[in-house]
Amino acid sequence: MIRVLIVEDSPTLRMLLKTILESDPEIAVIGMAASGEEGVRQALALKPDLITMDVHLPGMDGFAATRRIMEERPTPIIIVSSSVDHHEVLTTFNAIQAGALEVLQKPTSINHPDFAALRERLLTTVKLMAEVKVIRHYRSPMTRRSAGELPRSGRAFSLLAIGASTGGPAALNAILKELPAEFPLPVLIVQHMTTGFTAGLVAWLQLESRLRVKIAEDGEVLRAGTVYVAPDDTHLMVTARGVVGLSKAPLVSHVRPSATVLFESVARIYGPDAIGVLLTGMGDDGAAGLRAMRERGAATIAQDETTSAVYGMPKAAVELGAAEQVLPLPQIPAAVLALVAGRPPSI
Repeated sequence: MIRVLIVEDSPTLRMLLKTILESDPEIAVIGMAASGEEGVRQALALKPDLITMDVHLPGMDGFAATRRIMEERPTPIIIVSSSVDHHEVLTTFNAIQAGALEVLQKPTSINHPDFAALRERLLTTVKLMAEVKVIRHYRSPMTRRSAGELPRSGRAFSLLAIGASTGGPAALNAILKELPAEFPLPVLIVQHMTTGFTAGLVAWLQLESRLRVKIAEDGEVLRAGTVYVAPDDTHLMVTARGVVGLSKAPLVSHVRPSATVLFESVARIYGPDAIGVLLTGMGDDGAAGLRAMRERGAATIAQDETTSAVYGMPKAAVELGAAEQVLPLPQIPAAVLALVAGRPPSI
């Protein structure tokens, strides 16, 4: 039985979430809290298997509550949000950085046109995330290193491609904020994200990154120092050297956008002139694509188990022999900078 704590300030939505969760015989709601402070107290006292967390709460908001819980009793947390308001979106992704695993759209009414899909997504995610072994989160900054301290690779690279899923937003932020403004490559990112939240993710990543971060557009020309994020429910790829492509083709590894679609296109177009990075995530998306990149001579990196929120996608890549390097998250930015320090690439 999966024991769930609901943290939600609306009495109506608390009961709706409880009804949805307990409609599954494998889930039991053991507590409900109307504020962040109460949520923290119940998390410590009841020791739930998983917490659903609203972000807009009276007093202590969802970010602060998530941070306290992850410092004192690490527990899988799913952010359940109904708003794409700028402030609430930033709070949502701050909570992700603090250790929350996933963000879902809140089912606000049984009359919502997508209620059945939202209900199913919530139940499926709760079952999957309850099994994740989360780690304690401390407030310790990453140590910056300048490119001048890094070894020179002697290779030329033209593009950096990154794939991520569960736990990915925080990992992406950790990498992008370490890349200098003069980073000489375009960066393409596939992040599995609940529809409607990608624009918020981009805005949040831009807060700490010195690179330009934007949602990718079909046919646009790649520019160095710009980060291109796959749009909602759309595959991202390169269709020619230096040209973005978008597609509504069928799901790959049960997802769209797919990191494998991105990586395989990069392997075809760029061959050895690209770097591929596969980060934390549930499932196996990206593993086959990263292997295709390595087979074409690209440099490939997978995040290690210790620093992954969910060691699914990187593990699958390692098992396929797709990763040249398997690194803890704090070492990945330095490894990327080391690779590009050889000589200026051409897009």
